[in-house]
Amino acid sequence: MPYSRAMLFPTTLVGSYPQPDWLIDRTKLAGRFPPRVRARELWRIPEPFLAEAQDDATLVAIRAQEEAGLDIITDGEIRRESYSNRFATALEGVDTDNPGIALDRSGHPNPVPRIVGRIRRRHPVEVEDLKFLRRHTTRQVKITVPGPFTMSQQAQNDFYPSAEQAAMDYAVAVNEEIRELFAAGADVVQIDEPYMQARPEKAREYGLAALNRALDGITGTTAVHICFGYAAIIHARPSGYSFLPELAGCLCKQISIETAQSKLDCSVFEKLGGKQIMVGCIDLQDMTVETPEQIAARIRSALRYVKPEDVILAPDCGMKYLPRDVADGKLRAMVEAARVLRGEYPETSG
Repeated sequence: MPYSRAMLFPTTLVGSYPQPDWLIDRTKLAGRFPPRVRARELWRIPEPFLAEAQDDATLVAIRAQEEAGLDIITDGEIRRESYSNRFATALEGVDTDNPGIALDRSGHPNPVPRIVGRIRRRHPVEVEDLKFLRRHTTRQVKITVPGPFTMSQQAQNDFYPSAEQAAMDYAVAVNEEIRELFAAGADVVQIDEPYMQARPEKAREYGLAALNRALDGITGTTAVHICFGYAAIIHARPSGYSFLPELAGCLCKQISIETAQSKLDCSVFEKLGGKQIMVGCIDLQDMTVETPEQIAARIRSALRYVKPEDVILAPDCGMKYLPRDVADGKLRAMVEAARVLRGEYPETSG
């Protein structure tokens, strides 16, 4: 069931929580661009024991979120080498043994899945992850899937006449996955579409249509995350999004937007009428743990343009690259900021 709207300012992760260094080589992870094909060399645990180790680390991530006081829990994306590659490389129609090359959002070439046939979802990819999460917390749960437009930009197309056609088949695969995730007990499913910001012209041409195809017929609570990239990888931030008002036309109920590192002018939220806004209020480039008042002030900037009942607190982006103690401190501060804000709106909080 969705979280109660009587509870103002719910808190959540965007998706990822730091993976422990005993599980994954965090130095190698930070020293490269996020992998688009599989990167099994990052794991410290031998393959026969890896799944069990990932389960154990996922339990650590769940408990850390609960102890911090988050209202909506994710699996921390602990089993993933990147937010997108686990799903993208599980699909039929891609050759990952002989990868292609595509430019990352930073402009650097990166090995990517090579599309050699019709993109189809062969089997559930993240459904067991969701079931594991559901079994191990009594709180609301969210899971993330990569978006069809972003996956189409993170691939070399050697099959389809156009990237738009590839994106539409990616959308069908995502739609099938989302349906099963809700059937398995997800409260929120989030679609990650960072490349809509990176490639706004193509996003306007067919990205929004692909996103809506992925959401066709979905009745559960859905979110879309759009950002400027991991703070550990992409350091410069523009003051505004190149693709954001267009998301007023998407079928998602929530939009996840970073504001902290970019010091975003939140007036753009007025153009997203009817959507709940997951306000990114944790700066992931700054290793200093913000005070609750600093975080609350960022949310107050958004509240000039968004109703309190439509605001969700979250980090700017995934916390994958942060030291765990820093991530935990920031989450606790965010939860305390939410408590402070609820005190300022007592007539509508539960």
